[in-house]
Amino acid sequence: MLIAAAEETSGSFVQLDVGVGWWVGLLALIMALLLVDLLVVHREGHEVYTREAAIESTVWISIGLAFGLVVWWGFGGAAAGEYYSGYLIEKSLSVDNVFVWALIMSYFVVPRRYQHRVLFWGIFGALILRAVFIFAGIALIEKFEWVLYIFGAFLLYTAVKLVVGGDDHVDPSKSKFLKLVHKVIPLTDQMDGQRLFTRIDGKRFATPLFAVLLLVEATDVLFAVDSVPAVLAVSHEQFIVFASNAFAILGLRALYFLLADMHARFSYLQEGLAIILAFVGVKMLIHRWYVIPTWLSLLVIAIVLFAAIGFSLRATRGQDTMEVPEEMPPPQER
Repeated sequence: MLIAAAEETSGSFVQLDVGVGWWVGLLALIMALLLVDLLVVHREGHEVYTREAAIESTVWISIGLAFGLVVWWGFGGAAAGEYYSGYLIEKSLSVDNVFVWALIMSYFVVPRRYQHRVLFWGIFGALILRAVFIFAGIALIEKFEWVLYIFGAFLLYTAVKLVVGGDDHVDPSKSKFLKLVHKVIPLTDQMDGQRLFTRIDGKRFATPLFAVLLLVEATDVLFAVDSVPAVLAVSHEQFIVFASNAFAILGLRALYFLLADMHARFSYLQEGLAIILAFVGVKMLIHRWYVIPTWLSLLVIAIVLFAAIGFSLRATRGQDTMEVPEEMPPPQER
C-alpha cells in the first residue's frame, strides 16, 4: 500500500492517492520520535540549557526537512513544495507560541527541570487537536468552497491585528479558562516533582503542572485558529497538511528552551508574521481568478521569515540581557 500517486488539480493544489501504509508509517514515525524523546533523551527531568536546546532544535528541524524529501520521493516535487510551504508557515507562527509558553511557565514558577515533561504532553495533545482542526477544515473546504473566502478574510484580519495590536499575549492571571479549572478541579500550589496530580492528607489534588498543561493546550487551540487556515492556503491534501504541522510542532519543545528568553531579540517578528498571514490570506481570496504557484508561495514565505529574523537580530545586536517575563507567584488554592 506504499504506492502513491499525485496529480495537479486545476493548476493549483495536488491531489494524492495516499495508501494506508503511508499513514501508518507517518504515525509510527511520530510515535517513535515521541517515545525516544520521552524515554531516552529526557527520561530524567533536568534543566535544558542553550547548547542542548540548539542541538535538539537542529535535529528536529533536520528530521522535518528530511521528511520533505520523503514526500518528494513518494509524491513528486509539487507535493514536496506544498509540504515545505506548510512546514515554514507552521514553524514561523509557532515562534509566537513559544513566547506565550514562557509567560505561562514564569507565572507558575515552573522549575526548568520540569518544563520539558509538561511541554511533552502539551505537544502530544496539540498533535491530536491539530488533526481534528485539519480534517475538519479540509472537509469544510471540499463541501463548501466559499469557506476559503472566510479563511482568507480572517487571515487578513489577523495580519492587521498583529501590526496594530502590539504584543497582546495571554495573561495567565486574567485567564477565564484558568478560573474555570479552579472551580472544577481541586488545585494545590505545591509542586510534586513532575507529577500532574498529588495526594495531600489523603485527598487528590492537581499540581500547578496540570494547570500549566491545560493552559498550554488552550493557547495551542487559539494559535491553531490562525495557523491551520494559513497552511490550508498552500495545500488541501490531508497527508501533507498534517505531516507539515506535526513535524513543525514536534520541535517546539527544543525551540522553546532555545528562544524562550529571547523575545526582545525578535523585534520584527510580528511584522514578518503579519506579512506571511496577509500573503496566504490574499492567496485564498484570489484563488478563483489567479493561482499563485506553490514554488512562489514557498519562496515568499522563506524570504519574509528569514528577513524578519535577520533584521531583528541586526537591530538588537549587542543586547546581553533578554526581556524575560517577570516571575509571579503561583495562584492560591480556592
